[in-house]
Amino acid sequence: MERAHSLLLNEEACSELSELQRAEFIFEWLTHLKKLLPAAGRADLRLNQRRLLEQLSAVLIGSPGPPTRWLLAHCTALLYRLGDPVPASLLVDRCNDIIRSRDDSPSGLPTRLAAIACLGALFDQLGRMLAGCFKDTLTNLLKAMKSAESQGRYEIMLCLERMLRGLGVSAVSGHRDVYKAARTCLTDRSMAVRCAAAKCLQELQREAVFLWTSELENVSTLCFRAFEGSNYSVRVSVATLLGTLLAAAAAAPRPGGRGRSSLEEVMEVLSGGFLRGGASFLRASGDMLKGTSSVSKDVRIGVTQACVVFVSSLGGSWLEVNFSALLSLLMELASHSRATQTPGDAVVTRRCVSFILRSTLGSLLGEKAQTNAAKTLCLAVAAQKRTIDAALADGNMETRVSPADVAASQHVLVCCLVELGGLILGLGSTAAPLLTDSSTALVDTVVSVLLHPAPAASLAAAWCLRCVAVAMPSQCSPLLERCSERLVALKSSPEAVAGYGAAVAALVAAVQHCPLGIPHTTGTAVLVLAEDLLRSASQNSRISLQRTQAGWLLVSSLITLGPAVIEHHLSRLLLLWRCVFPPSLREQEMELRRGDYFTWQVTLEGRSGALCAMKNLLLHCRELVTDDIISRLLTPLACAVGLLAKLPALIRSYGGSVRSWSLVYRLRVYELLALLPPHTYQESFGLVMNQLVSDLCAQENLNQPCSEFTLLPPLCHHDDLPLVGPALHHNHHSYLEEQLHGSSVGGGSLEHDAFSLCERSDEAPAPLPPAVHLTAAAARLFGALYPHVISAQRVKILEQFVEMVNQLKGQRQQTVQTHVCAALCSLLKLQGGARGSLGPEEVRSPALALLSGALESPSPLLRCLAAEGLARLVQVVGDPGFTVAVSLLCFDRLKSARGAASRSGFSLALGALQRYTGGISSPQHLNTCLGVLFTLSQDSTSPEVQTWSLHSLSLVVDLSGGLYRVHAEPSFSLVLRLLLSAPPTHPEVHLSLGRCLHTLITCLGPDLQGDGVAMSGLRSSCLVGCAVMQDGPDSLVQARAIYCLQQLHMFSPPHVNLASLVPALCAHLCSSYLCLRRAVVACLRQLVQREASEVSEHAVTLVKELPRRDNTQLDVTIKEVGLEGALFTLLDRESDPGLRRDIQETLVHMMASSATSGKLGHWLKLCKDVLSATTDCLSPVEARQEEEEEADPGRDDDSSTFRAGSEAGGPFTALRWATRRFAMESVCRIIAQCEAADAAHFDMALAQERRLHASTDFLVLHLGDLVRMAFMAATDHSDQLRLAGLQTLLVLIRRFSEVPEPEFPGHVILEQYQANVGAALRPAFTADAPPDVTAKACQVCSAWIASGVVSDLRDLRRVHQLLASSLAKIQAGRDTCSQTYNEATATMETLAVLKAWAEVYIVAVQRSGRKESPDWSADLSVSSSLANDGSGSESGGAGLLKLVQSDVSTLSRLWLAALQDYALLTLPQEHASTRPAAGGAFYTAETLNQARAHYSSSWAPILHATSLWLHSTGFVMSDDTPAHLSRPATPTTLGQRGGGAKSPEDVNTDRLHLILGISVEFLCSPHSDDQMENITSCLRALQALLDVSWPRAKIGTDQALGVELLSVLHRLMVTRESPCVQLAVLELLRQVVTATQEHVREKRHSAEVDDGAAEKETLREFGEGRDTGGLVPGRSLVFAALQLCLSVLVRKLPQLSPKLAGDHSHSVCVCSGPGGCVWTLTDSDCRLVGSALCVLSELPSVCSPEGSVSILPTVLYLLLGVLRELVHQPSTHTGAPPPEPGAGLAAVVQAALQALRSVVTSPMSRQEKSRGAWILLLRSAVSSLLGLWDTAVDQVCLLSALSVLLLSAPPAVCCVEPLQSLCVQRFSSSMESKQPLVVSGCYQQLALVFQAPPPVAVPYIRALGPPLVRFLQKVERRRPQSSEELQGVLEGVGALEALVQAADESQRSQLVSVLLPLLVSFLLDENALGSAPAASRSLHEAALRDLMRLGPQHSAEFRSLISSSPHLKSRLEAAVRGNQESLNTKASAAAKSSPSITLKTNFL
Repeated sequence: MERAHSLLLNEEACSELSELQRAEFIFEWLTHLKKLLPAAGRADLRLNQRRLLEQLSAVLIGSPGPPTRWLLAHCTALLYRLGDPVPASLLVDRCNDIIRSRDDSPSGLPTRLAAIACLGALFDQLGRMLAGCFKDTLTNLLKAMKSAESQGRYEIMLCLERMLRGLGVSAVSGHRDVYKAARTCLTDRSMAVRCAAAKCLQELQREAVFLWTSELENVSTLCFRAFEGSNYSVRVSVATLLGTLLAAAAAAPRPGGRGRSSLEEVMEVLSGGFLRGGASFLRASGDMLKGTSSVSKDVRIGVTQACVVFVSSLGGSWLEVNFSALLSLLMELASHSRATQTPGDAVVTRRCVSFILRSTLGSLLGEKAQTNAAKTLCLAVAAQKRTIDAALADGNMETRVSPADVAASQHVLVCCLVELGGLILGLGSTAAPLLTDSSTALVDTVVSVLLHPAPAASLAAAWCLRCVAVAMPSQCSPLLERCSERLVALKSSPEAVAGYGAAVAALVAAVQHCPLGIPHTTGTAVLVLAEDLLRSASQNSRISLQRTQAGWLLVSSLITLGPAVIEHHLSRLLLLWRCVFPPSLREQEMELRRGDYFTWQVTLEGRSGALCAMKNLLLHCRELVTDDIISRLLTPLACAVGLLAKLPALIRSYGGSVRSWSLVYRLRVYELLALLPPHTYQESFGLVMNQLVSDLCAQENLNQPCSEFTLLPPLCHHDDLPLVGPALHHNHHSYLEEQLHGSSVGGGSLEHDAFSLCERSDEAPAPLPPAVHLTAAAARLFGALYPHVISAQRVKILEQFVEMVNQLKGQRQQTVQTHVCAALCSLLKLQGGARGSLGPEEVRSPALALLSGALESPSPLLRCLAAEGLARLVQVVGDPGFTVAVSLLCFDRLKSARGAASRSGFSLALGALQRYTGGISSPQHLNTCLGVLFTLSQDSTSPEVQTWSLHSLSLVVDLSGGLYRVHAEPSFSLVLRLLLSAPPTHPEVHLSLGRCLHTLITCLGPDLQGDGVAMSGLRSSCLVGCAVMQDGPDSLVQARAIYCLQQLHMFSPPHVNLASLVPALCAHLCSSYLCLRRAVVACLRQLVQREASEVSEHAVTLVKELPRRDNTQLDVTIKEVGLEGALFTLLDRESDPGLRRDIQETLVHMMASSATSGKLGHWLKLCKDVLSATTDCLSPVEARQEEEEEADPGRDDDSSTFRAGSEAGGPFTALRWATRRFAMESVCRIIAQCEAADAAHFDMALAQERRLHASTDFLVLHLGDLVRMAFMAATDHSDQLRLAGLQTLLVLIRRFSEVPEPEFPGHVILEQYQANVGAALRPAFTADAPPDVTAKACQVCSAWIASGVVSDLRDLRRVHQLLASSLAKIQAGRDTCSQTYNEATATMETLAVLKAWAEVYIVAVQRSGRKESPDWSADLSVSSSLANDGSGSESGGAGLLKLVQSDVSTLSRLWLAALQDYALLTLPQEHASTRPAAGGAFYTAETLNQARAHYSSSWAPILHATSLWLHSTGFVMSDDTPAHLSRPATPTTLGQRGGGAKSPEDVNTDRLHLILGISVEFLCSPHSDDQMENITSCLRALQALLDVSWPRAKIGTDQALGVELLSVLHRLMVTRESPCVQLAVLELLRQVVTATQEHVREKRHSAEVDDGAAEKETLREFGEGRDTGGLVPGRSLVFAALQLCLSVLVRKLPQLSPKLAGDHSHSVCVCSGPGGCVWTLTDSDCRLVGSALCVLSELPSVCSPEGSVSILPTVLYLLLGVLRELVHQPSTHTGAPPPEPGAGLAAVVQAALQALRSVVTSPMSRQEKSRGAWILLLRSAVSSLLGLWDTAVDQVCLLSALSVLLLSAPPAVCCVEPLQSLCVQRFSSSMESKQPLVVSGCYQQLALVFQAPPPVAVPYIRALGPPLVRFLQKVERRRPQSSEELQGVLEGVGALEALVQAADESQRSQLVSVLLPLLVSFLLDENALGSAPAASRSLHEAALRDLMRLGPQHSAEFRSLISSSPHLKSRLEAAVRGNQESLNTKASAAAKSSPSITLKTNFL
């Protein structure tokens, strides 16, 4: 196809192709030419124009198909417009000649149609240049139309439309002629011609004024006639025409200066059509006289759509001004007697009026205008109600209102109330001003309608009240209370009982949508009310029926509250159910003999209500329906089922008076039984099945058409429903269109079933009439019950069905066939889903007969159902032989069938047959299917057969999978051939072709990316097919084209041209067709996931190439704010949930890909514009602020905050709260993306620096806008938006609290917004703020205070006061707070306040703790934002703590009460009896389950704060109890039933155990890493506790408690990798060990005091191990501590364990060469290891002597093992220089040495009982240490360890041979090392050893003193060259000095005489000093300082040396002299130095 991409047609390539390929090639060339012509140069075009025209003319006379001819016409006209237009008239003449020709050959018609299309395109493009040809062309076309077939008429209408568009006013001479022709076509038998005529007239009305002036009435009548018998497309097209004409008539001045056409005149036209249709006057008058209605539903629905177009054309502003008048006229229409003659007509009329109101008010108006519209509706309701009330109160019978007037008023009220409810539901909490507006008194008005005598009106009012409660949950409880009171007060009025009962039920059912709920007591009151109504129903026969219905309605609504509420009332409900049914079947038999028709009405009503309540129990509280409950319901169920058999006798006895009640009763029984397990009514199977068969084949239903469109679609496969027509597509007219298919008894309406008020639905329920609903319920129950019937009965039932169908004819047969097929398919669907069986083989034959008969039905829907049923039958039977037999049956019927219905039905069955059996796996069967379907799909004589067979072909492709690939090419050829040739008058064929193309693309899948010739051809076919469908006129076909391109893009992205696809998609974004908008957004959602930026760029190109007169608001939006802004606009307009979700996902994907890559500012501005686009000038908080400022202009609170009003001139206007909330959530998403992208987003200095060098954008630069947006949202009218704003504010505080302000050092960037934060928070703490908003605001408050942003305590006090007010509120207690919401919301709010205070207190304490003791709780740092606190900050440290301290006394008691509640709630079920019966401090027993979630999210900070408070008090109780505290004070009665006051010791013990219990219970099983904050809080709390001596003493005393705590900590250590948590665990371990140490020390001290000094040797017996030294795992604290330490050490240093020595998975290994690796530890690992070693060293001290001997080997092994790991590396690296140890490793080394010192100096090493064992073990340790030398890298570390042992251990350890010799040898070898660091370290340790006691030091002095002197003597000859060598020399001098000090007085002078000459020898002469290296000079200076220091100390030796050695004297004098001169020089230089900066005085 690449050869087709040229300006001129490649005729040579074209001639080589087959006919189909040639058609495809030409289409591809024309498509390319369409894009190429505008881009080509004018000269180039003129040069090639003649040749191009010849080629185009050749195509014209070559019989092109519809898509080709339209493309040909466009290209031809475009060529003339861009090239030389003069010869165009010749082509016009030629086309006219072709049209005049009488060529009746098969090729003549396509050529004529192409000529007509060319004429239209020429006139459209060239316009007035062809004005001279217009008259002749028009005459020719009109003449041709008289003899044209439907395609010709269709094309001529389209041609005339384009001619009118091109010529404009120049065509005025032909307007009348065009009008006459279009009039005829508007009522054409072809629907496509009607659509084309409507479009033609639509274009004509632009210039032909007479259409909407003098001819308006005629055109309107014509449109009404066009509606009759129309399809969906015609209704839409004609309604658009009529609506546009009427809008023009209402908006434009009329000729003759008679003013403007009034709204009344326009509505009179529409009303005439609605009431009389398109009938003539005489016919309409005759119908009126006969009392019949001749207006079809088609006309009424068309008129309704026209009215919507009329209002939409005039726009939202017009609607806002004229809504009152429009509403009045619509209400007249709704109440007109001709529109409501039958109940069915009334329902349709109400639906039509409601559709007009919803489509206009819901989509055209913003929130403010909707609020005004709601007021108008409310006033209309009030006026209507006043009229009826006045008439009813009038005693004069002549003037009293008639029943007809009451009926008329009910329709008006229903329409108004339903729309009022819809508006309020959409407005949400922004509708609050409506309720407070006294001028409308909305609630009073709606409540007044509850007393209306018509049930429809009172139920609509109840629904409206439910909408109010859902939109504003705070109104639910007051409304319930009000309606309940009125119900009790007026319980003797039938209307009041019915109306108020329905209102209470609706309000209770609204709680399903309100998370905040209602008080539990309200539910109890409703149940009491229901019981009272049911109990008193029999007292007054006049209102028995109403009380019974209202009572059960209340019970049913109560059950919707869910199991948490109903479990408390279940026993009372069971009693009610038992009372309403007879106690036994015998009683029921006796019951039938008494009573009259009225008592049976009441009885059936009551039992129906009871059954409905049972159904609700199964739906909403399934977990409560246990086997026990079912067993208690068995008797009522048996009676309910038994009564079914008696109903016919009742109907015979009492006639039709009980018929309707019996219908409802049967319906309730069927609904309930379908939900119950069949075994519960096993004894009644036969009875129920007989009744079902009777209802499905009922004689009374046979004479009226069944409502198949409500019964069958749920049973059909959703993919097959498009075959039925657009009516079943989800479009924005579905609400109306489904009325076309309602049954004759009417459509859905609320009065059919008052119990539908209890359903969970956002839309007004529209239950079907009971008769229709009964059939659906019977079919559903039949499917559930049939498998449980005995086999023989199953066969008999189906055979009875077959016989019944065969006996009947016509409509009666179709009705029964529909019912029984629905029942059979329901059965097959259930059995297929459950993999069940159908029964014996005998069942198959009748089932197959029923379904195959239905496949030949004239009803398309029934045929779809039968095909689905056949597929399910094959699945359930599961026999391949049966499957083959059914396939052969289909083949045979297709061969013999002649009717279109039979062929289409069996062709669909052929494709769907193996839908549930794993697909088609037989190539032979596939070939046969394709042969048949290919043939049928080419039958152009029957478009229906084509449509169905092509759809079946798509199913076959789907089910064949890879097996189909060999057939792909012929299938593509077929689809493309039909696409290029199928007439446009049958869009359903194109739709099926599109589905085929879609499945073929899916079948090929990723293979479409292939480069082969064949695959390239198939890919080209895909693109051509998509292009054909895109250019089609039908919206469903265009949507299918988009889906195909989307699928192609998924498999082969490079071959989909986004540059052309995206503008095409954007052009349809505002399409009036929902299906098209859905397809566009779904495709965009996929595209932006990969190419978001490209999609955004291509979208803008759409705006640049706009055609004339098509510049819509969407295009303006795209131009201003891009595609993203257009999507926000669309999101605001759309109401379809699926489409809204897709739009949001598209925007999220676009944000994710571009928000952090250059478009950050664009996105933030977009979100800001969206948030600002509100119709309100001021937000509520600003309005209040202005009032406050006017009252007190001098106040200085938060008046500096900025305004959040709407910004004028923004791209958006009047966006709704849901859209603005999404924008706010989008800001949070952007912040999260930035957090993961670049650090500069949260660093102002870095961002400003980067901004200078690159044009990048950073989030921190937009902080002002971010705060502004959060402020706007947080102060909005909408509660949902307020929550989103507060969440954004919380995110901003957490992310930016640490960002410093570069311009003001010491301050943070958020500090400037503190007034705005305070102003945003204040509205959330008002009395009327919802609890969830207050709870979120508390979270923001605590985050703000804890962030440390505010440095001034006075500024901080503003936010603190908000928290203080909340604290005062919760102190008031549960009894005083208003009962508006469920008790669990009070729990939520209380805990949120306590949690916020806890977080603030934690921060305050930790700040002050840091200032007092910086090392306190070092292991677990608080948030790093505390680093912002300045040292002088008043809010830091004591300032904030002082602010909080005043409330701590109150808070501590509330915190303890909350912790006690949480502890009770976490008890396992077996201990539930210990919970208080009335509930806890902050929860009630009834809301226990709801409260758990709130406690789970709040307990951890409260626990931490409580521990800190106890830490601060030291567990000393105070008496400063608050005066007004109604909450429980302290948990002193935890787990106890009573008792007197406790002692302080007991109270403290309870508190300790409470905190320990909660912590241990949680730490035993923290469920996920999400709870890391809670783990941290637990550990911090325990640390704070153990910092106090009293809890430490308790832990030390109770060893079992300590062991349990350590086992939990051990589990935490091995399951959590967080260094923070692990460090905290070790700190806690240290504290526990310390507590035990203190306890042991205390016991030893007590024993020492008691026993006296005589038994001191036994004092050390206290401690673990006792006499035996045994440590019992699970009971030993030392063992648990050892276990924990070991786990840390082995995880960080696996080489400690021989088993893990080869496993390198536990720590970081850095390979440094072949054969080995160096273990490296992070700083946190080093801290962990160091902490573990510290704990390890303390363990021997808590043991008895024998116990210490038991653990000493382990402790020494681990200590030496760590040392080994720190100093070792593989032998291959022995010669490598030692690595520089990091700070962390150095700390570990020091910790190990310190631990070793602690162990060696342990008192146990000197106890008599353990001394010997210790000495032996320590000698082993020394031996092991000496054995590490050969392979050690860090010998200094080993020398240090050896020194520790030599200096600290008992002398007997190291003074034995051969250890002493080995130690001397190690020192000696280190002295001779080549590494200066080792040498210096050796001498440093030697200095310490020389100072040891003589028994230890003397051997080392003797052995190592001479080598030391020799080393120093060599220095004179080889002076140090580096700092390391210098250090070695200096350490050597230090060691020699230590040796001098250690010597006896008698020998010291000799050693001094050795030392001093050595020091003098280090001195340099004057000449050498200047040129000496730095190290050598440093040695000189150090030696001189030492000489100056030692000389006076040893003056005698010094003089003797000087006198005896003249050369030493001269050397020393020279050095002293040089040093003095150097000091003098420096002093004089300092005196003469001048300033470093010189000031200029001469600036010339």
